[in-house]
Amino acid sequence: MNTVNKPTIPDASSLHGWRKSTYSGNEGGSCIEVLDNYPTGVPVRDSKVPQGPALVFPSTGWTSFITAVKDGDLSA
Repeated sequence: MNTVNKPTIPDASSLHGWRKSTYSGNEGGSCIEVLDNYPTGVPVRDSKVPQGPALVFPSTGWTSFITAVKDGDLSA
């Protein structure tokens, strides 16, 4: 089994400046938050668990992902 270590922040609650995804609704359901201007990439966390971990994606990979979402290149 090939496993890839993903950079994480074990407790992301101490970081400030999180913003909720614009694709998240106001119903309080499945929401993610991202943190801009983090030095080593783009942290992403579950908004319902702010004291939980955050995955840190490389900035270039995150930009490619967001572009694909906006362009409708990803299917459900």
